[in-house]
Amino acid sequence: MLKLLAQNAAEVHVCGHRGHSIGAPENTIAAFTATREHGGDSAEIDCVLTEDGEIVLMHDQTLDRTTNGTGLVSAKTLADIRTLDAGGWFDERFAGERIPTLAEAIEFAKTYDFGLVVEVKEARQMDRFVRRLGAVLAETDGADQLVMISFDHAFLRDLKEALPSVRTEGITHARHADFVGVAKAARLDSISIEHQMFAPQDGAALHKAGVAVRFHLQRPAYYDRYKALGIDLLAPVSAHIADGVIDTISGDDVAFLAELKAAGVAK
Repeated sequence: MLKLLAQNAAEVHVCGHRGHSIGAPENTIAAFTATREHGGDSAEIDCVLTEDGEIVLMHDQTLDRTTNGTGLVSAKTLADIRTLDAGGWFDERFAGERIPTLAEAIEFAKTYDFGLVVEVKEARQMDRFVRRLGAVLAETDGADQLVMISFDHAFLRDLKEALPSVRTEGITHARHADFVGVAKAARLDSISIEHQMFAPQDGAALHKAGVAVRFHLQRPAYYDRYKALGIDLLAPVSAHIADGVIDTISGDDVAFLAELKAAGVAK
C-alpha cells in the first residue's frame, strides 16, 4: 500500500496537481492515468457535492470551465453529471471523458496503489459533505488511500473529530512563523507549502513533530523565465529531496516533477 506521510513514507512521492493536468483534462481518470505514465504515484484532486449529495471531482463550483455543461454542480444530480463531457474542452482526444465520483477515484487508487490528496472545494453544505465522505470511505474501505486537504484548517480540525481515521493536510500560501504550531492547532497530519515559501529548517521541524510536507511547484515555464534572467529557482530542490525534508512534490507537470525527484535521489 502506498504510504503518503512522513511517519511511514519510504521515498519522496510525485503528485500530479489535478492529475497530470498539463497533459490531460484535470480531475479525470485520464489525468490519473497520465500521472502514472509520467512517473507519478498520486494526484491532488478537488471535490464538491451534487444536488443529490454525491461527491464528484470538480475544482469549480460551476461546470462551465471544464465540461460541456453549465451552471452549478450543486444544482445537478449525479445522473445529470454522468451525461457531461469533461475532456473535449481540453483536447478532442479526450472527448467523452466523464466526471468521476470520489468513490470511482478511490477504486482507481486501490487498483493501482495510487494516492489521492483530496481538496474539499465544497463551500456550502459542509455537514452533508462530511456525512457522505464518511459513507464513501466505509463503502470503499478507502481511508488509507487518501489525505483530505483544505485551506480551511478549522474545518479540517472538525473533520478529524468527526472522522478520526481520516488524515488531513492544511494548505498554506505563506511562510508561517510556527508551522508546527499550525499543524498542532488543527491536528494536521501534513502541511502543503509553496516552493518559494519553503525553508528546509521548517521541513525538518515538521518531520520531528511527525507531520508530513507536500512541496508544491509551478509549471516548468515559470522557472524557465527566471533561469533566462540568471536565477535558478530550482537549484535547492534536489537538495531538499536528498536531505529528506519533504515527503511529496506536486505540480501540473508530472514528468518535470519526476525528473526533479530523480536528480535529488541521485545526489
